[in-house]
Amino acid sequence: MKKTLSLFVFILLVSALANSTSGQTSQPLAVKGAEASAASSQTIPAALAALPEADTLIFINSRRILNEAAPRLMPEKDLANMRKTFADIKQFAGVDPANVDFVVLAVRFRKPSAELAFLPPEIMAVATGDFNAEALMGLARGASNGKLRDEKYGTKTLGLMTIDPIAKEAEKNPILKSFSEVAVVPLNANTIAVGSTAYLRAAIDAEEGNKRISAESLSSLLRDPTALISVAGSPLTSFSKSFGLLGTEANPRAPRCDSKFGDFYGALTMDTANFILRGALNADNPDTARILNSLINGLLRQITSSVPDPAAQSLIKALSITPQEHEVVLHADLPQQMVIDMIKERMKPKKEEAATSSVAPSTNQPPAKKRTTRRRTRRSSKP
Repeated sequence: MKKTLSLFVFILLVSALANSTSGQTSQPLAVKGAEASAASSQTIPAALAALPEADTLIFINSRRILNEAAPRLMPEKDLANMRKTFADIKQFAGVDPANVDFVVLAVRFRKPSAELAFLPPEIMAVATGDFNAEALMGLARGASNGKLRDEKYGTKTLGLMTIDPIAKEAEKNPILKSFSEVAVVPLNANTIAVGSTAYLRAAIDAEEGNKRISAESLSSLLRDPTALISVAGSPLTSFSKSFGLLGTEANPRAPRCDSKFGDFYGALTMDTANFILRGALNADNPDTARILNSLINGLLRQITSSVPDPAAQSLIKALSITPQEHEVVLHADLPQQMVIDMIKERMKPKKEEAATSSVAPSTNQPPAKKRTTRRRTRRSSKP
């Protein structure tokens, strides 16, 4: 499983690389109006459409990763071990990870408190697939050893648990207080969510039809619904919330500047021969897009010249970054064989230095004993 995790970490890092310059060139970053509604009805799963608002979203197509990408990248032995582990999990928990449709990580930033204190963002993970969410909730209760307590909210029952080490640190650092409690709740028969308590309450409200995520946000995330991993977010909006540009929780303020600058999209997908990176960064206007494009390409040239690894250099050189209208877009087709070779190289066990079994002879020899000789004196004989 260690090698399996290394594979997924690699995929996430590649996706993050697309995110850093971050999109797909065929359509704008934000789809609006009727186009968003049409895209939503055709490509957005119901479990996603029922999420609450989010400022950053990561979509992990776990079913496609485990059933299509992993068999192409992993050696047969490791693939067999992974499948055996999945069978054990299914036998124990009743869930086959290969039948989880997708996992979504959502982040929601918060306005400052009435006392103008900075409030950390709320985080939630949602999984949906061929499993019984209530049965998973029961397993969570058993695994918590009685630490999971119930809280009724609307038509659902949340399970809450305090994380003692973080709660103890929160006594000295109040900013950790919001991370000292985690909640879990089945949103429907085959969807379960875990994360910040307030965010899960918002997820229950959204499941019941209140304050759902916008079709525009989901259309940006799912430009390519077949992607292995995709990410979308609005850094400027997040900053505006966190630092009071939109007011506080007690005193909201209307935005004075509605700009999509910094909104990003990134995705990793594949075809029969390549892994495909797509990314886009909203630059607000064509002039700024060209300026950012020059800066990013200059930075990549510097990185390429300073990276000694030929495989990493090939990866960077495969990136094509160009300005298109108000966006900087990224495109890269990475041959699957090149990616497989890189993964195999990274997963090779480190060569251990041969231990020297022979001990070098000591050079400190004991000093040789001096021989003392007595002089013999010849006695002269008298006549």
